[in-house]
Amino acid sequence: MQMPEPDKATLARRGEIVAALRSIVPGGKMGGEGVIDAPEEMKAYESDGLTAYRTLPMIVVLPETTEQVSAVLRYCHENKVKVVPRGAGTSLSGGALPLADGVLLGMGKFNRVLDIDYDNRCAVVQPGVTNLGITTAVQEKGFYYAPDPSSQIACTIGGNVAENSGGVHCLKYGLTTNNVLGVKMVLIDGTVVRIGGRHLDAEGYDLLGAVIGSEGLLGVVTEVAVRILQKPATARAVLLGFPTSESAGNCVGAIIAAGIIPGGMEMMDRPAIHAAEDFVHAGYPRDVEALLIVELDGPEVEVDHLIARVAEIAAANGAVYNRVSESEAERLNFWAGRKAAFPAVGRISPDYYCMDGTIPRGRLPEVLARMTELSNQYGLRVANVFHAGDGNLHPLILYDANKPGELEKAEEFGSDILRLCVEVGGVLTGEHGVGVEKRDLMPAMFSEVDLAQQQRLKCAFDPDGLLNPGKVFPQLHRCAELGRMHIHRGQVPFPDLPRF
Repeated sequence: MQMPEPDKATLARRGEIVAALRSIVPGGKMGGEGVIDAPEEMKAYESDGLTAYRTLPMIVVLPETTEQVSAVLRYCHENKVKVVPRGAGTSLSGGALPLADGVLLGMGKFNRVLDIDYDNRCAVVQPGVTNLGITTAVQEKGFYYAPDPSSQIACTIGGNVAENSGGVHCLKYGLTTNNVLGVKMVLIDGTVVRIGGRHLDAEGYDLLGAVIGSEGLLGVVTEVAVRILQKPATARAVLLGFPTSESAGNCVGAIIAAGIIPGGMEMMDRPAIHAAEDFVHAGYPRDVEALLIVELDGPEVEVDHLIARVAEIAAANGAVYNRVSESEAERLNFWAGRKAAFPAVGRISPDYYCMDGTIPRGRLPEVLARMTELSNQYGLRVANVFHAGDGNLHPLILYDANKPGELEKAEEFGSDILRLCVEVGGVLTGEHGVGVEKRDLMPAMFSEVDLAQQQRLKCAFDPDGLLNPGKVFPQLHRCAELGRMHIHRGQVPFPDLPRF
């Protein structure tokens, strides 16, 4: 994995840059540093959740106001210094991996809920508020924030916006892009803009759609207006066990084909089931090869009816286990096992590599079978935990980084899984983003023309390529190169088109 070569001229000016940034962010109102430049103190920022890759940042800056963010970006723009925005650092794709010649802009001090507007069913929060923190702030009135990644206790809303995070309930309630109404964002030249607001979609270009999932390449978000929902009257979860992963995959497609949209529908295979049960004791059956957790929510009579229909569909697809939650505590316990699956798998392997790809639901049985073949080919175990309802796979490749060559083998295995996702009509990522992990696989999904168009959007916001460079795009082009027009024999392409 190659990152841009550090700029020697920038590194030579490090002392000058540190002094300038300290004048902008001298420290917090409640104490603490505003700028960190000691190598031993910056170690905490050398990687994000993808810990296989590490780089010590040149400088860490911890602003706490939009004005400070604006001043920092303006200085970096004027002095051609690269900037990597960082939230809680839970990214699993290396999206917040620092640069040796760049400023790491930590947004952890932006941690306040600014306003709760129940009449308009929205809340305005700073990007450092945790995902779960939004729900905690509004639950006394019976509201909640729908996206709920497994890391929701730690991941922040700013990171959710950057990666377009989802969670176990995104099948029915959508990902971050479906639950954010507006943002305040600072551009690389220090300009502060508002996109969207406390209202439904605005007319004109969908700039909010471009910002959500942009992985810190377009600007730095300092305020987010999110949609909050009333909790459903009833919610019950069903555990369904199957003799094979393929039969569980067939059941997923059959439930959706029947017109049933569960609040969540998750799948775990045998290794993940046993790891989660040993860790959480959620009451999962140990004698099945695959487990579906299906949650139905809504009015009580509707939920009862849907549970009966799901039971019929599951039986027709070979289910050998069926258990319905009988209390709210039991429902939450079912989900506790699923949400703790990642740390649980960490107890059975020295290391694991968490993948993220999305496929059409109908290809689920085929893809699971081919992943088993790949597991045998590479000699590495894999535990499957994923959002079955929307086809978002999270295979966990188990390896030992202390064994020479195993990390590289795990990376090759993961690349083959992602290529398989694209091959069957899916995409490289569902909610973890591209970052550095999938960057060099982008040509497997996009043509050169597609990638050039995406980079032109990047250039419109950041013409000097200073924001989070080295991420997402497999080959960096200068914006001037992308803007060049080929002239053949004195003629521009399509000379009849009006040009401005």
